[in-house]
Amino acid sequence: MDQNDRTLTAFTMVGHAMFHTYELVIPIFVAIWLDVFSTTTAFLGVVVGLSYAFTGIGALPSGILADRVSSKRLIVLCLIGMGASFAVISVSPNLAVLAAGLLLWGIAASIYHPAGLSLISRGAKQQGTAFAYHGAAGNVGVAIGPLLAAFLLAFFHWRIVAGILVGPVAIALLAVARMEFDETAGSESRGVENASDGSGAIRSFGEFIENTKLLFAGGFVFVFMIGILYGLYYRGALTFLPDLLADVPMFAPVDLYGRTFEPGQYVYAGLLLLGGAGQYTGGRVADNVQPEKALVGVYAVLLCIALAFIPSLSAGLGTLLLVAGLLGFTMFAAAPINQVVISKYTGASVRGLSFGYVYVGTLGLGALGATLAGVVLTYATSMALFVVLAGFAAGAASLGIYLIVRSAGGDGREV
Repeated sequence: MDQNDRTLTAFTMVGHAMFHTYELVIPIFVAIWLDVFSTTTAFLGVVVGLSYAFTGIGALPSGILADRVSSKRLIVLCLIGMGASFAVISVSPNLAVLAAGLLLWGIAASIYHPAGLSLISRGAKQQGTAFAYHGAAGNVGVAIGPLLAAFLLAFFHWRIVAGILVGPVAIALLAVARMEFDETAGSESRGVENASDGSGAIRSFGEFIENTKLLFAGGFVFVFMIGILYGLYYRGALTFLPDLLADVPMFAPVDLYGRTFEPGQYVYAGLLLLGGAGQYTGGRVADNVQPEKALVGVYAVLLCIALAFIPSLSAGLGTLLLVAGLLGFTMFAAAPINQVVISKYTGASVRGLSFGYVYVGTLGLGALGATLAGVVLTYATSMALFVVLAGFAAGAASLGIYLIVRSAGGDGREV
């Protein structure tokens, strides 16, 4: 990687780490909010699901903006908004204010992925490697956020912990403020025309409709569907996972020196940390293997893990830790593979729009996974939930197989 690639990648790594620091610290608080606000998993699942949905709903306008204005400016705005939302959450006196804070977080967070991923796809010369480092950094946030929250909750009230979590974004803003890089160097190095002349910028509703029709006319429609299924699996598996682990007898609360620690929360943080290795591995694989084949493989593994997860809860500590670790590793390995496939099936001039649509699917429609998980856990069983998740993985793998067949037939690239 040259200097521009390194600086650009470092910038997006910071933004991605912050996004996931906040995103997956929310499930740590869910078990507390269930008691504090005297609500049900179904209702809180709807509230959290709406918050996550906003990260997808806002992704489309964010993607349109990413084709017109500096991605760096958009990401800085995203960081400011996420920090402000957790400040609101920390002082929420009731469920209504809590919901408002969570929705504010969703709106601010919606900016990140279309801006950050289109920045890498247009600016980085070594796309897969940049996506790999970007993904690994996201998992640092994925693990550090929940781990830090779980540790602090043993000593402080949850409101104080939520307030403390505003600090990391302030540090992040100081770190990225002076980073400078060329946002279109990667596309120019690959000889892609119209990568930086604004040809993909949408200036009217008519242009939006026209670009959308072109985008969905080819293989991108199947990539979009895979994004939805990935989001459903991701949210469905993670939102109530700390609560499920808390019910495992071997993870019963432990009292040490007058403080109560929840082992299940640390297992949750640990499997997310393994996701960093998964992100890096997935990105490297996508640089060296036909991405559609890598995509099929990763979803086939996710299918098997979903079916094995609930039985592993009663199969002993070693088996549980192995299956949980594989869940974290593989679920996050899928992300950079998905992103390289998106880049393959879209033109550079509409990369922001394409990532906007994908994250409407992944984070917006995919957020229904959190709501679905809450409903299934309220009215059915945890095993039923993971069978549903296995179905999502099977659907994504099937679509990947179709893309391989399509590519072999000579229609494998959207331009």
